[in-house]
Amino acid sequence: MTTTAATPAGLTEREAERRLAARPQAPQEPSRSYHSIVVANVFTIFNLILLVFGVVTLAFGKAQDALFLAILVANSLIGIAQEVRAKWALDRLSALVAPTATVLRDGTARTVRVRAVVEGDTVLLEPGDQVVADGRLRRSNGLALDESILTGESAPVPHAAGDEVRSGSFAVEGTGAYVVTSVGDASYAARVAGEAREFRHPRSPLEASINRLLLALVVAVVALGGALVWTLWRRHTALHTAVPTTVAAVVTLIPEGLILLTSVTFAVAAMRMARRGALAQQLNAIESLASVDTVCIDKTGTLTDARLHVEALVPARDVDEGELAHAFARYAASTSIRNPTVAAIADRADVAAAEDPRGEVPFSSHRRWSALQLGDATYVLGAPELFPLGELEAVADHEAAEGRRVVALGTARGPLDSDALPRDLAPLGLAVLGEHLRQDARETIEFLQSQGIRVTVLSGDRPATVAAVAADAGVHTDAPPLDGSALPSDPAALRRLLAEHAVIGRIAPQDKRRVVDALTADGRFVAMVGDGVNDVPALKAARVGIAQGSGSQMAQAVADLVLVRGDFASVPALVAEGRKVLRNLQRVSKLFVSKSAFATFLILSIGLTPQPYPLLPRQLTVAGALTLGIPAFFLALAPSEGRYRSERFLFDVGRFAVPAGTAAGLGVLASYIFARNVARLPLAEARTIATTVLVLVGLYLILALEATSRRRATAVGSLVALMIGIYALILVMPAVRGFFALTAPGAGGVVISIAGAALAIAGLWLTDDRFVPGVVREST
Repeated sequence: MTTTAATPAGLTEREAERRLAARPQAPQEPSRSYHSIVVANVFTIFNLILLVFGVVTLAFGKAQDALFLAILVANSLIGIAQEVRAKWALDRLSALVAPTATVLRDGTARTVRVRAVVEGDTVLLEPGDQVVADGRLRRSNGLALDESILTGESAPVPHAAGDEVRSGSFAVEGTGAYVVTSVGDASYAARVAGEAREFRHPRSPLEASINRLLLALVVAVVALGGALVWTLWRRHTALHTAVPTTVAAVVTLIPEGLILLTSVTFAVAAMRMARRGALAQQLNAIESLASVDTVCIDKTGTLTDARLHVEALVPARDVDEGELAHAFARYAASTSIRNPTVAAIADRADVAAAEDPRGEVPFSSHRRWSALQLGDATYVLGAPELFPLGELEAVADHEAAEGRRVVALGTARGPLDSDALPRDLAPLGLAVLGEHLRQDARETIEFLQSQGIRVTVLSGDRPATVAAVAADAGVHTDAPPLDGSALPSDPAALRRLLAEHAVIGRIAPQDKRRVVDALTADGRFVAMVGDGVNDVPALKAARVGIAQGSGSQMAQAVADLVLVRGDFASVPALVAEGRKVLRNLQRVSKLFVSKSAFATFLILSIGLTPQPYPLLPRQLTVAGALTLGIPAFFLALAPSEGRYRSERFLFDVGRFAVPAGTAAGLGVLASYIFARNVARLPLAEARTIATTVLVLVGLYLILALEATSRRRATAVGSLVALMIGIYALILVMPAVRGFFALTAPGAGGVVISIAGAALAIAGLWLTDDRFVPGVVREST
């Protein structure tokens, strides 16, 4: 029902500008702040470890062995630069969907940015609008607010005139107006969007896996580094020998490039998605989207255009068509709710003067009806099945089966009660509303299903209407549509039902969430696409929430991705982009972890013995740059095909990295020991051989991992040849060679290097065919 108090005319525009100018303006950060970008790229545990060892090297060793500090700085700068570029792209896009408020200024309603709202403003609320500042209600027309961000309670809370409202909540039902009492830092307004997303979103699978991997590597660094330091101390090793040995071992253990590569890859993917009109409000939404195996979509605004049009008015018996058109016109002109159905009726009906209703029950998706008292008439607009239609029932069923939306209008008697339909309901007739299937809807559905993604359609319309539109869009299902009002309450029974049915009509907002929860409990990774207030509970529950840019502010605020241009057809491109980037990231991660496995092997095999360590830190730096640092940036952003799986990330990485790192260590150790103890070569030449073997084996691992097709093998082979050429230049240029403490290779050194690399590669071939270039592997 309606509760009112005198609604003020609002501030004058001049007074609002004066108050806005007098208020301190806090900087607006629609995306990640510059401070957080710098902190994330500079102040990491691995950077701290590298910095400590770099300072020790500069103090007690040779400056050349601290070269990894320059790599550390370069990595941080590259990561910061890429994320700042992504921030600029996302900020430009977020400006298109920045929250706004409708305020009364000089007695006229106008839309302003949230930051322009000042104390004393009168703000108008409709379903989907966010409460942008704290205030007190002056008018409530069945207003109910979603205050879950503030209280954790998901049920809408009714509010009457005089009640206080707080920013961070959203209008779910009804309309209202409130006078602002506090804004900015004094309220919750600045944190609305951030709190809404933080309230619902868990870590993505890849994030969780990488965090576990990094934790394990930190433990390995502490344990193995500590064992090495203790061993060197027990042997009373000279400081000028102990420092480069410890630094070389520990620095190799640290996959510092993996952290950089992950952040840069996500930032670049976010930029590419921004160019397609998708605003990533959660960085891990890119990875989560690639993991999706089930997409739940609303019908209206997703499969079909958001705008409805009236195709026909069908009067009841003994009702003239003109009488029905006039009744629809009165209702559309006088109701305070301007949803798509009312807008379509208003466009079709004759122009009628707006009347002040004596009472109103606003539309609610769980009630499925609304009511309006105008003069001596009480009109009820709602779902056809709520009315005693008689012979009109066959018309409603036929139109619904053809994919059209049908609403009924009738008259009633007695007082209005939001909890029950008015009594003596008599139908006046039907409005048949049409929707146009989006131009690319069929292609979009076809792509999703071809990628093994199941599509489930959830809608508040009649099941027959939803099923007809879904079939026209290409949603494959042999089972009949379900009636959302009859879904079982038992979660297990609901899961069994959803395993067979892909179309549900007449579903309430909370039941949409139950469907998403049931699919998630069944082991599915669910994305929800929606644009209205009734989609918000499901958007919150889904692992990936995708909102249309043309949808409600509430839906946009809780979503992980916002389709700014409102184009559902962009989803396949976003899925493909996310899967491409993350397939590459998974593969390249194996190379970084192989380096850690290699370091572990060397520490345990020779690092704890009296033998000089086979590699200096500067030599490891150049080998790492040629086999990891430079190639990784090309490989992470290159085109890719195949499956993407996040649930076996650590297992797949370990299956590759442990044998790869062990084989590389075996080749380096064997060639180094042979050069020192059999060929009796000087230490510098033996270390050159060890470095050469490491470079050759590392580049071979790139071929084995990436050359999965003839075309890709050509591109990757060219990259590997370029890296070998750079290494050859280092060896033949005296100044550069001397800087890295390498020697000009003789014939014997070349033979030993090739033999050591061949030993490692042969060991890999005997381990598994995944180390043979050109073999397509399921795990990649």
